[in-house]
Amino acid sequence: MLFDARDGERFYGLGQHQHGKLDNKGAVIDLVQRNTEVSIPFVISSRGYGFLWNHPGIGRAELGATGTRWVAEAARQWDYWITVGEPREILRRYADVTGHSPMLPEWASGFWQCKLRYRTQEELLDVAREFKKRGLPLDVIVVDYFHWTRQGEWRFDPAEWPDPAAMVKELRQLGVRLMVSIWPTVNPDSENYQEMAERGLLVENERGPAGQLDIWDKGADKRVPVSFYDPTSPEARDYVWKQAKRGYYDHGIKIWWLDACEPELRPEQPDNLRYHLGPGLEVSGIYPLLNAKAFYDGMTEEGESEVVLLCRSAWAGSQRYGAAVWSGDIDSTFDALRRQIPAGLNIGLSGIPWWTTDIGGFKGGDIRTPEFRELLIRWFQFGVFCPITRLHGVREPGTMNGPGQTGAPNEPWSFGDDVYQVLRRWLALRERLRPYVMDTMRVAHEQGIPPMRPLFLNFPGDEGAWDIDDQFMLGDDILVAPVVTAGATERRVYLPGDRDWYDAWTGERAPGGRWVTAPAPLDRIPVYVANGSRLDPFRGMGV
Repeated sequence: MLFDARDGERFYGLGQHQHGKLDNKGAVIDLVQRNTEVSIPFVISSRGYGFLWNHPGIGRAELGATGTRWVAEAARQWDYWITVGEPREILRRYADVTGHSPMLPEWASGFWQCKLRYRTQEELLDVAREFKKRGLPLDVIVVDYFHWTRQGEWRFDPAEWPDPAAMVKELRQLGVRLMVSIWPTVNPDSENYQEMAERGLLVENERGPAGQLDIWDKGADKRVPVSFYDPTSPEARDYVWKQAKRGYYDHGIKIWWLDACEPELRPEQPDNLRYHLGPGLEVSGIYPLLNAKAFYDGMTEEGESEVVLLCRSAWAGSQRYGAAVWSGDIDSTFDALRRQIPAGLNIGLSGIPWWTTDIGGFKGGDIRTPEFRELLIRWFQFGVFCPITRLHGVREPGTMNGPGQTGAPNEPWSFGDDVYQVLRRWLALRERLRPYVMDTMRVAHEQGIPPMRPLFLNFPGDEGAWDIDDQFMLGDDILVAPVVTAGATERRVYLPGDRDWYDAWTGERAPGGRWVTAPAPLDRIPVYVANGSRLDPFRGMGV
């Protein structure tokens, strides 16, 4: 489908991408799910319309200077949906069509602790106990992959996790909830593989042997070719949920990390896949949405009203199943940190209000170096103002490969006392921000307006606000300008609109519609509060 190009038109949304741009004009976006690249075929145009390419197959969005073209590699039919209005009105109508997010549970607005990976039940409990001993806030702690017996058995390895119910009970006594990593992969040696293959519950290949990804697993001394279960099959969704219920939910676990749910293919050959719903080229994009539906339906059938699913990918409407998205396995660099700001803003504009990153980046961070410690502080400051605040990563030095993989420590006290003192103050600020964050979450639930917003969403009449890709609004009242350059002690900040702003740390007043140079010593980033707001969580923070 080809549309005329318009000079000066800007395009926002299209999911989450790592190209570092807020305005997608001029980009060619692959409509395919990949680790760090989330394909949601919806755009908001600066010309006052929203456009949903309602086709979950493989294709491209070509937003060129001579034409705007939407391409499907294969389709028996397709349709599109258009609405018009100001950006906020477009988002409200888009949520009405694709589904509203649930109301985020209050506990999910707190701090989530994670690393790759806690290897045993006692190791994880010791970390939670240390948080409480130090008086640090902790709402969620995470069990990452390889805690299982084999992929596709969806249960704890009893040699490392001997009493999950007792673990959950102790954590709840500490005020902490447990999240567990669920992969959609099935090892041919797992106890469920044969039955799932015979019943047609696995994604099939059109050619070649079974299996879509080679990966390490328990009980093997080399990579294993695993298959993905097929969430486009209602029977397969029900089967996997029942396994997860028996292996986790029945022990008291009610928060799910749906990792690798693109699905991640090696080699990337979606044309080789056959789903219950159709050929891979026609339907692959919807995998993460239906995978989330499996767990949402299972939880609600058990009478649960709070469903939070941390997903590595999503499609249009994933938000209605309680899907929170994080930005995948990104590098631990300042450049990667900078790219997360437009990535998070665009996925919010694509209908996904619950979003986060691996604070510090996922890979390549050596906790012994001053360079990484500076990056971690800057990333943590950004993370405190994200919809969800979550520390994760595989740190160096550590065991980096195989089912015994565990990186270096990744707790707030793991990076030296100077870093720890900064991080604990920022954790305290997140605690003080939580009522405000929950207010923004209610707006997201009711109106489809994301908590983390590009400036133009609040100030559409300010032409300068449409081009700012390294600042954002948290709700209506807080403007955040993360520091994304190593060694920086100040940065330029654009204050939008015709209202006055107050420096959150000093109280200094500045008029909107202009640029200012704001101080940014290592222990703080520029934050401004809108004039007229009654919000004041920053007073006395000492940063």
